[in-house]
Amino acid sequence: MRLVLACVGRLKAGAERDLVTRYVDRIRPAGRPLGLGPCDMIEIPESAARRAEDRMAEEGAALLAALPAGAGLIALDPRGRQLSSEDFATRMAAQRDGGLPALAFIIGGADGLADAVRDKAALMVAYGTATFPHQLVRVMLAEQIYRAVTILAGHPYHRA
Repeated sequence: MRLVLACVGRLKAGAERDLVTRYVDRIRPAGRPLGLGPCDMIEIPESAARRAEDRMAEEGAALLAALPAGAGLIALDPRGRQLSSEDFATRMAAQRDGGLPALAFIIGGADGLADAVRDKAALMVAYGTATFPHQLVRVMLAEQIYRAVTILAGHPYHRA
């Protein structure tokens, strides 16, 4: 099952991009025997609309249009569920075992996610109630995907 990080905005060169790339690159060899990967990143431009609702709608439509056909969706949203790494891994495996060709993890823009994206998501995940920079959330998500792959593989990277 192909994995996709679909995000609003572009990561500039620097520490955050380096970390995301490091985890994404690790996912491919670790996930291959499990039927997970490769992991691709899709970045769509931020909307220039004046109203927040319009920005969210434009960004949401662009995110959904950029996803592979038949992809399952997991959206990162402050209203989502907080999952342990083990539960996150189990849910990824369930999506894979359900025969999906791809699983997309969606990170919205500064205004959040459009209802159209949230409505299509099989799961909404939150990393707590604090607000984090979107660049840092990408790093955290890439690491959690890699961690989930290692949990499913029985690799010692994850030590609970």
